[in-house]
Amino acid sequence: MKRTTPSIIAACIAAAFAMPATPVLAQHSYSAPATDVKIQQTGAALRDLWIGHIFWVRNVAIHTLSGNESAAGEAEKQAVANARQIAGTIEPYYGKEASEKLFGLLTGHYNAVKHYLQATVAGSKTKQDTAVQALTANARDIATFLSKANPNLQFDTLNGLLVAHGGHHIQEIEQLRAKQYAEEAQTWEAMKKHMYAISDALAGALAKQFPGRVS
Repeated sequence: MKRTTPSIIAACIAAAFAMPATPVLAQHSYSAPATDVKIQQTGAALRDLWIGHIFWVRNVAIHTLSGNESAAGEAEKQAVANARQIAGTIEPYYGKEASEKLFGLLTGHYNAVKHYLQATVAGSKTKQDTAVQALTANARDIATFLSKANPNLQFDTLNGLLVAHGGHHIQEIEQLRAKQYAEEAQTWEAMKKHMYAISDALAGALAKQFPGRVS
């Protein structure tokens, strides 16, 4: 019997592909002068870290779906280490406690994706639904935390982008499970562009809030 994707999952996926090519968060980002090398380097570093996030989570999905527990475990270690690195980028601006808070939120994001993946392997629509609810709630928590820390980041826009990001993860897992590799390749490209937009906006918001301190 063909498996039906729960409506809440479908809505999350729809959010991912309803986002414009240039997310609206970009209009609030900082446009660095060509000579402002530090800001450009910060943006590039954030891009690299956020691409690392989707790279390692994708590897967890691939190896889990193929039944390679050892490889999935190693990929998971890298995904967690990457989350720690991303959280560490805000420590110079907001302190150690804030960095630890963000790490906990990013860990929650990863765990929700992992639970969706495990539910997919088990064929449990109920558990998939629960995982998506956790993913959506986590997106709201991250958006709340970052928008309170930085007034240049709007909650509604951040929340929409993070929900869409969760939708990309779900779509990717479903396509990998179904062996729809050409379609998954397109999703991967969309995920990368989405990560670029988010990381650029975060770098820009830091530059606005802490002029001269971004490095």
